[in-house]
Amino acid sequence: MRFPNGWVGGAALIAGPVLMLAGTLLRSPFHFFFPDQLRAVAEHPGLMGAAYTAFLAGNVVMWAAVAYLAHEIGARSPRWAAWGGVLVTIGLFERTFHAGVDQAAFSATRHLGVEGATELVARGYGDLHLFSFLSFTIMFGWFVLAIGTYRGGVLGKVRAVALATTGLLPLGVLKGTEMLSVVGTVGLCVALVPLGIQALREQPRPTRKNVLIAVPAAIGLGALAVLSTMG
Repeated sequence: MRFPNGWVGGAALIAGPVLMLAGTLLRSPFHFFFPDQLRAVAEHPGLMGAAYTAFLAGNVVMWAAVAYLAHEIGARSPRWAAWGGVLVTIGLFERTFHAGVDQAAFSATRHLGVEGATELVARGYGDLHLFSFLSFTIMFGWFVLAIGTYRGGVLGKVRAVALATTGLLPLGVLKGTEMLSVVGTVGLCVALVPLGIQALREQPRPTRKNVLIAVPAAIGLGALAVLSTMG
């Protein structure tokens, strides 16, 4: 059995890029660098929370999209599929790590105020950690994967170039939106959303049995999600 299957992979190819674009646009009114991002968190907590959550959710969902894409590339270009898939996935892990630091900074803003949180972030901004040595994957991986999609016949030239623009997305902690952020996330949508729609259309229609299993399973997972917030 293929993992992720067409349903999971197709949904991820749509949801991942759209969520990342939504998060990018939601935080676009505010200046790019972290002191201004923290000030925006204090002044517009709901909006900034939604922006960063949407981008993080899209980033996490992208693992399934990349795995599905690498499988498709692998039929004709296995080396490009392997290198592109591994590099982009590591980059996704790194952005998730950054999102954890973002969340800690948001919490510091609530408890210490903007000035205290800004000072705290500034002191530790350049500290070395594992992902300090892997930051290149966030950008470079998308270029490798884009070449793979073209060589593997998964995407045409225009949409492969659109996928490559994802490598232009700024990286690091508490990064806001600039023009390259919009270009990169729009490019990701142009490249992958049509592929996700195609993948879903190719799947067999769910049987009644599958629906009857999926509905209570989804409810159960939702209940577990709520319980997880209780510590």
